[in-house]
Amino acid sequence: MHAGLLRGLMEDRVRRIFDRIDSQPDALIIANGDDRHVDASFFYLFDAVGGAFEGDGLVARPDGTRTVLTSPLEAETAHNAAELDRSVEVRVCRSRADAVAALRDLVDAKASVGLNFRELTEERFGELRQALPGVRWVDASDAIQKARRVKDADEIERIERAGQIVSRVATEIPSLLRPGVTELDLAAELEYRMARAGASGRSFETIIGFGAHSAEPHFAPGAARLERGNTVVCDFGALHRRYVSDLTRPFYLGPEDPEMRRVHATVLDAQNAALAVLRAGARPSEVHRAAQTVIDASPWKGHFTHRLGHSIGLSVHDGLSLNLETTDPLEPGETVTIEPGIYLPGRGGVRIEDDVLVTASGYRFLTTAPREYLGPAN
Repeated sequence: MHAGLLRGLMEDRVRRIFDRIDSQPDALIIANGDDRHVDASFFYLFDAVGGAFEGDGLVARPDGTRTVLTSPLEAETAHNAAELDRSVEVRVCRSRADAVAALRDLVDAKASVGLNFRELTEERFGELRQALPGVRWVDASDAIQKARRVKDADEIERIERAGQIVSRVATEIPSLLRPGVTELDLAAELEYRMARAGASGRSFETIIGFGAHSAEPHFAPGAARLERGNTVVCDFGALHRRYVSDLTRPFYLGPEDPEMRRVHATVLDAQNAALAVLRAGARPSEVHRAAQTVIDASPWKGHFTHRLGHSIGLSVHDGLSLNLETTDPLEPGETVTIEPGIYLPGRGGVRIEDDVLVTASGYRFLTTAPREYLGPAN
């Protein structure tokens, strides 16, 4: 992206957050913890594609300018990113004392400061309070979440590319299904093929379930071997320039199971019913109910056991939940999953999940893998 365009894009994201904070703080701080607690919002406001940035921080101001505080570990990556975004300053902190001094230089001693409390560890908050004892802290979590829900063109392009990667790999799965392959074998193969197709990593731990295991929505793959007559559920995602995709497809290793084929058809009907009402202005509860109604009218009422979907972006679960309780209207530019399922304990399950972009008039698929009943013979 051209440097001027990136600068404007990043400044706009900062302003979107500040516009949503009622108390209008003087600054916003994003403070990362260790590798398990790196706040994705750091990368929403600083487009550094490489590097982990553990323990690093970012100070944003209402005019859109930002300062990144980083250790020497990511200094080169940070400076390279700043070359394309001239409204961000990079300060390399070689010690905790350096970081504290930088914070005190950047933030007025009596300022009000927004924090993303949903992603902030208690340890990091303690460090911030010690560094800035006179500051008034403001919870900016809702504002950050709402700003991130609606994607700009650059974000949509990255999510769509991640969707293209998983869609391509999904078309190759039937050729990988043979008796004796293990769930772990298949998971490793899908992750390898995503990397070959251009992914920089996986979005989450790949879910593979054979037979009865496919009836557990978040099953962790193990040593179970594929047998004839099994249903297979593959739920996997690709990471592209820090943005994610999330795709689920069921497959079948013959002979055909007539009931599971009918289950598949019902789940597909449920997904299509949800998509038919998906549009800007629709309530997530309304979209979920459309799918739920189809399944409740089938012989498998009560076997759809989770929400219909969620938003995706820098995180796999990026703030929004499509369930019966969520009533805030959807907005153009939101990217969500639509993933109804039917699960028959001890038998098998079917889930069909796609990533879609919400538009003013409806939606656009960001994943395009076939949704019909598929197995090796197809």
